[in-house]
Amino acid sequence: MSDTRLSPWRHLPNAISLLRMALVLPVAWAILVQQPRMALGLIAIAGVSDGLDGFVARRYGWQSRLGGILDALADKMLLVACFLLLAWVGLTPWWLALLVCGRDVVIVAGALAWRLLIGPIRPEPSLLSKACTLIQIVYLLDVLVAASAWPALPQSPLEIATALLCIASGIHYVLRWSIKAWAIKHPSSGDVPR
Repeated sequence: MSDTRLSPWRHLPNAISLLRMALVLPVAWAILVQQPRMALGLIAIAGVSDGLDGFVARRYGWQSRLGGILDALADKMLLVACFLLLAWVGLTPWWLALLVCGRDVVIVAGALAWRLLIGPIRPEPSLLSKACTLIQIVYLLDVLVAASAWPALPQSPLEIATALLCIASGIHYVLRWSIKAWAIKHPSSGDVPR
């Protein structure tokens, strides 16, 4: 029996992630020309591809560090583009778009600092981070559904929930990784910074 990790198909999950990145431009265009239904359709395709690449990678043991990075990057590119462009066309407030993007900038800056000062980093999304991503997706879909003149949820509570989870998740990332860095840099002290 051959090892499926050596199959030429092992790069399929990464290819799907790259295709999802390529969908960012058509989604951005659909938002800019105020075609929310088209944007929703493209985001639905991106969502299916997100589930598909993860399933295929796990099912056949084709997970890789590159695949994890590409998958997360594709998701972030789509979310950030949607928030910024929806703010640009006036469908979502700028303060929320900047808060979402600011959180991601803090996380990326922290990851780069870790890489430079500590060493290789293994992404470990927390439940709070996953909840933050989920509420961002729900909020964006709701904005596009409302812009399509379809029944939608009230946006103010979703805006507040998105903002609060962004702030909580950003603080959690900073504290969690700061404590880990302290423990690595000061292994003998046994103390965590107060």
